Amino acid sequence: MIRAEGVGIHFFFDRHRRVVTPNAAHFRSGSSEVWGLRRVSFDISAGEGMALIGRSGSGKTTLLRTLAGVYAPDEGRVFVNGRVASLLSIDAGLLPLLTGRENALLLGVLAGLTRAQSKRALRAVKERSALGDAFEYPVSAYSQGMRARLGFAVAEETEPRILLLDEVHEALDHEFRTIVQERARALVESGGVVVATGHDHPLLEQLCGRAIYLEAGAVIGDGPFKAVQQAYFGDVEAGMHG
Repeated sequence: MIRAEGVGIHFFFDRHRRVVTPNAAHFRSGSSEVWGLRRVSFDISAGEGMALIGRSGSGKTTLLRTLAGVYAPDEGRVFVNGRVASLLSIDAGLLPLLTGRENALLLGVLAGLTRAQSKRALRAVKERSALGDAFEYPVSAYSQGMRARLGFAVAEETEPRILLLDEVHEALDHEFRTIVQERARALVESGGVVVATGHDHPLLEQLCGRAIYLEAGAVIGDGPFKAVQQAYFGDVEAGMHG
């Protein structure tokens, strides 16, 4: 359902290193170049849960954003077959001055629903998010967990076949985290795909049977979760004592 072939992403910093932009189209004289991803290749089949593990800055979020279509590769190609729901940050797509209801309506349309479909989905989104009366409050008053609940509830309503999670589930309370785990497992069991990243490895292991280990934007390991995790932890320990 997902294939990456030799994917590379450039980032460019201005001379003051204040601005970061992906892709060569934004290159300006005096900019410095960093590879966010370099020659990344893999396939993810239907019914797989894939974890992305690695140090902070290793390229995990960049890869998820590339799979979601937020970034276009400078090199290589990405193929995605199926409706995608992506939770790439807690605040992704949320407008703080709008209410939870208004944000849910907007997110549904941005995810591909018609306005009528998004409007009909509001009751289900409110129930799934368990926000209660807060659904009518401005999102600026929400905690991180409440924002994550809202985003996930909207994502579910779009009936995705591919779910991308970037640490968002780690902001959730135990009850709603369990719901996310159950939904993600059900998606995989029904032939969908979950790609998740974060630093809560026990949680990732529950969601994913396979892992990719990224370092400096390159794939260091790809295989069963436990084996890849051990390779990663071994490198971290060697770096700490090297």
